[in-house]
Amino acid sequence: MDLKLTPVTMPTSVRPGASVRSGTSAAGAQGVGGGFAGALQGALGSVSAAQNEATRLQQEVQMENPKVSLEETMVAIQKAQIGFQATLHVRNRMVQAYTDIMNMQV
Repeated sequence: MDLKLTPVTMPTSVRPGASVRSGTSAAGAQGVGGGFAGALQGALGSVSAAQNEATRLQQEVQMENPKVSLEETMVAIQKAQIGFQATLHVRNRMVQAYTDIMNMQV
């Protein structure tokens, strides 16, 4: 599970040393994989995949599959839990920012 933002995932307008492509519209820049929305969607997908993998490993351990170790399962569960907690923190920060903006005097 990799939640780091690399320069490749940064929008081209923010990326240092990158030129802006001609012919792109604002709607095209907001598509899947672009900017903050794309990074957030990718992170949510990664957290979901980690949770699904942890659930699968749990079921394999419960069925006493000799190919799946308890240690591997516990590590997968902890990774999923940490990813979910990070997602909750991001969500809470975003809701708080939205509330702060909506309560601003104009």
